Amino acid sequence: MTRVLSGAAMAGVAVALVWFLTPVALLVVALVVAALAFVEYARIVNAIGATVPWWTSLAATLGACAMVPFPWVSVEVVIVVGLIGMAANVLASDRVGPPTLADTAAAVLAPVYIGLPLGALVAIAALAGREAVLVLMGTVAASDTAQYYTGRLFGRHPLAPLRSPKKTIEGALGGFVVAPAVLVAAGSAWLPGLTPWRLAVLGVLIVTAGIIGDLFESMLKRAAGMKDSGHLIPGHGGVLDRIDALLFAAPVFYFFVR
Repeated sequence: MTRVLSGAAMAGVAVALVWFLTPVALLVVALVVAALAFVEYARIVNAIGATVPWWTSLAATLGACAMVPFPWVSVEVVIVVGLIGMAANVLASDRVGPPTLADTAAAVLAPVYIGLPLGALVAIAALAGREAVLVLMGTVAASDTAQYYTGRLFGRHPLAPLRSPKKTIEGALGGFVVAPAVLVAAGSAWLPGLTPWRLAVLGVLIVTAGIIGDLFESMLKRAAGMKDSGHLIPGHGGVLDRIDALLFAAPVFYFFVR
């Protein structure tokens, strides 16, 4: 019950924010989410055995997020400056022992994994309107829900037992059936000019990206020996646990919009 109630509350808040906020105000929300996700990411990385250079990595993550929808400065410049700063931070680190390649790799991954996708989500709102963002979020939510319940009812064969033992092939198939249908139905009203078959193909791509995002975060948590990325959301874990699929699906939708 806690999971259902908190999920409904999150959905209501997310829809209200997307519907009523301007793209600039929505960017502020995205930056807050990116910061919370980065904290959880840094905790996971530390548990794995690497050390993220905190301030430069966070700044690069937030900078990448802000530059995608509103390129006041080229996002390439932000990423290059961020990478140089993170590399310098790693080299100057006072951690016991020499800095490792894992430290640098973990730092570089943060803006790509968290910053750019959340920036792409805001860019979708700026380019195609709030309806497009809600269509994307609804498709991802439909995929997650269909996978969860189809897997519980019919799941017999693990999809990726080494990454996420509870995810099944049958559950994934449920997502591939339901989510594209939702996208076709919603897209016909809110994404005019797109044929049903194009929407269906986009739905399949979103489900595929979402599953990869889910498995990627599960891989990180499994390597760190964690069940959840955090405890901020009752019944759901942390911020990364809730946006793992969206982080991979948003860039797919963004490229489609562009």
